Amino acid sequence: MDIIVQLALSGLFIGGVYALISVGLTLVFGVLRVVNFAHGEYLTIAMYLTYFMFQRVGIDPFVASVAVVPLMFGLGLLTERLLIRPTLEAPHVVQVFVTFALSLFLQNLLLSLFTSDFRTVRTPYATAAFQIGPLYVSWLRVAVFVVALALAGGLAAFLKYTYVGSAIRATAQDRRSARLVGINVDRVYAVTFALGCALVGAAGILLSPLFPVNPYTGADMILISFVIVVLGGMGSIAGAVTAGLLIGLVESFTGYFAGGELKQLVYFVLFMIVLAVRPNGLFGRKGAEVMDVT
Repeated sequence: MDIIVQLALSGLFIGGVYALISVGLTLVFGVLRVVNFAHGEYLTIAMYLTYFMFQRVGIDPFVASVAVVPLMFGLGLLTERLLIRPTLEAPHVVQVFVTFALSLFLQNLLLSLFTSDFRTVRTPYATAAFQIGPLYVSWLRVAVFVVALALAGGLAAFLKYTYVGSAIRATAQDRRSARLVGINVDRVYAVTFALGCALVGAAGILLSPLFPVNPYTGADMILISFVIVVLGGMGSIAGAVTAGLLIGLVESFTGYFAGGELKQLVYFVLFMIVLAVRPNGLFGRKGAEVMDVT
């Protein structure tokens, strides 16, 4: 019984980070209707920034977030202005090709700059743990889990209770009507895309003390993120969080009982079963036309 609880905790802890990565992806899709294939590379960039700030300057990853998150937000603004905005009126296949090409470009750029070597952030508190009965719980994993869920919850509150959040939701529902009531839709798109990049940047910061980074880290994570976004329901923040936690649990239990090589098989089978029963995902709405913050 103890091992079951330990596995559940481990799955939830990593699932919280998966959820944060996927929330940024589903936010961009829910508002801009763009599937960003370069989302994983932004995660990798954030992890590299965190690594070098820690390795060269000695800045703790959590402190580094003060610089890394705004940098990722700015990178998102630049990407939206140069690559995404010119393609918004084009067929969706054009946006797919643009973001996929950006993904390959960034991946190969990182490979040429940093090689394929793994780099690890080794914080002094990485192995610190506390005991609850027979269970040992990592302080770092608890902190990462709490921060990830707090950021996802903060995003939902931002979208629901602020003027900018209302403008984002209005644009997601009907951009033509949003323009008619005076909302600057182009600015909303820029802020939304930048928020998605900032969120995945925050996820990269949280992952950096837990996992090594190399140029292919984001490519591995983006596959999980796409599964989570579709499983939870395209455009649904609550769905992304729920599905992220679920996939974390599936990975944890499958890795222990069946071996790490079967993790993807199991959650893809779960993915197909859920979509066979609910084609729109756990929290998705038909057509995914509304940005759902519930």
